[in-house]
Amino acid sequence: MAAIAAPQPRSSKVESYTDNKRKEDIRHSNIAAAKSVADAVRTSLGPKGMDKMISTSSGDVIITNDGATILNNMQLLQPAAKMLVELSKSQDAAAGDGTTTVVVIAGALLDSCRLLLTRGIHPTVVSDSLHKAAVKAIDILTAMAVPVELGDRESLVKSASTSLNSKVVSQYSTLLAPLAVDAVTSVVDPEKPEQVDLRDIKIVKKLGGTVDDTQLVKGLVFDKKVSHAAGGPTRMENAKIGVIQFQISPPKTDIEQSIVVSDYSQMDRILKEERSYILGMIKKIKGTGCNVLLIQKSILRDAVTDLSLHYLAKAKILVIKDVERDEIEFITKTLNCLPIANIEHFRVEKLGQADLVEEVSLGDGGKIVKISGIKDMGRTSTVLVRGSNQLVIDEAERSLHDALCVVRCLVNKRFLIAGGGAPEIELSRQLGAWAKVLHGMEGYCIRAFAESLEVIPYTLAENAGLNPIAIVTELRNRHAQGEINAGINVRKGQITNILEENVVQPLLVSTSAITLATECVRMILKIDDIVTVR
Repeated sequence: MAAIAAPQPRSSKVESYTDNKRKEDIRHSNIAAAKSVADAVRTSLGPKGMDKMISTSSGDVIITNDGATILNNMQLLQPAAKMLVELSKSQDAAAGDGTTTVVVIAGALLDSCRLLLTRGIHPTVVSDSLHKAAVKAIDILTAMAVPVELGDRESLVKSASTSLNSKVVSQYSTLLAPLAVDAVTSVVDPEKPEQVDLRDIKIVKKLGGTVDDTQLVKGLVFDKKVSHAAGGPTRMENAKIGVIQFQISPPKTDIEQSIVVSDYSQMDRILKEERSYILGMIKKIKGTGCNVLLIQKSILRDAVTDLSLHYLAKAKILVIKDVERDEIEFITKTLNCLPIANIEHFRVEKLGQADLVEEVSLGDGGKIVKISGIKDMGRTSTVLVRGSNQLVIDEAERSLHDALCVVRCLVNKRFLIAGGGAPEIELSRQLGAWAKVLHGMEGYCIRAFAESLEVIPYTLAENAGLNPIAIVTELRNRHAQGEINAGINVRKGQITNILEENVVQPLLVSTSAITLATECVRMILKIDDIVTVR
């Protein structure tokens, strides 16, 4: 009898049912979380943006409208929302400015992605279209940019003051902008102009006075007093400066132990040995002609004792103690000297030379130590920031950092671009026109992204208390007529040629904002499940 044929398994395509609901929910919850973070910082965009008061868990208060600072201090739990914090950090590292812009753009792109997803377009199609749109946007921005020369100080100052205008300390932009430009240009190496290291610019914060008293110092500044013990000198001309990393104090044993002294003669012997040990060190130091000592902070034992300070004062050596370990590299680079780790290595060739080291009194009771006229000074500069209270000083430092970054961007990529929402509207217009030429889903997606870029001018107008719909419509109209530099003049509350109003920003800020925002949005789109591992 013929074997009964086994029933063929039916095609699984017909019966299988996969539940995509969860994946959609995860995507929508990610987008909603990231969008809410973007909305939180949206009000602080632009020169008329609001400031945020952040109260930290330790009870400190920070007042700022720097996007990166606000997001850094947010305690976020949702993983996708944390990606926006990382986004603003990477913008801060890449360009230094535009940290709020990048988050707002990402929020708007996510919103348009949500609409596209609800219409049934696949996330991969949306993601690929977004990448194409970003590449095209960079080309459009580059075509709009105006080249700038490093020697053109005025243009550099304009872009730095545009960055400062949206900060809490905007009224001081006329002082801080040229200061930032001078600081960066003084540390640029002519042989490698594109490698500007902002660690070569040290910002010293000193409470007292107002932001008006902020100054750029050619030399070194310490937010400390000179050691006054035993009446040592507080001013030294023709200084030979030694940076030491060893202790001028009696040696200790490496292990914990106690010494029992049974009579006075032994006690005297110990003290005598200590004295002669310290004196021996100070004679070696004095023998090299050194007359200013910078002493690194020590953890294991006292870097200097009262006895050693007394002998140093007698030897007419000016002492600055408690120099932080992480400052040593900057100090040695500036003074063009070498740090000395052992008394045996104390030689003349390791010393730095300066015309004057003095303690300067700052009118309001504060004192700083200033080293000026340094011979063969390294490419560094110091900015002394003043302010009436700690909140103002901290915000001035953050604003100054942004201005320094803007100048650094211009040194790296020497192109300027208009501000005031002009590049975004132009991008929106040109991408919209390009979308009409494309076929299929791509054109549809790119048109949605083009519209979402209008969030920047819309928010600028909204924060300035203008009618955003009327302003953005008027802007579109002007750009359609070919005025590519027409932007929102927030001060006058109308649309003008923004380049003529000196509202400019480096090309790098805009291009990196677009690139980073699209990268972040594409990453969030590709996530379809969150797996928690306990």
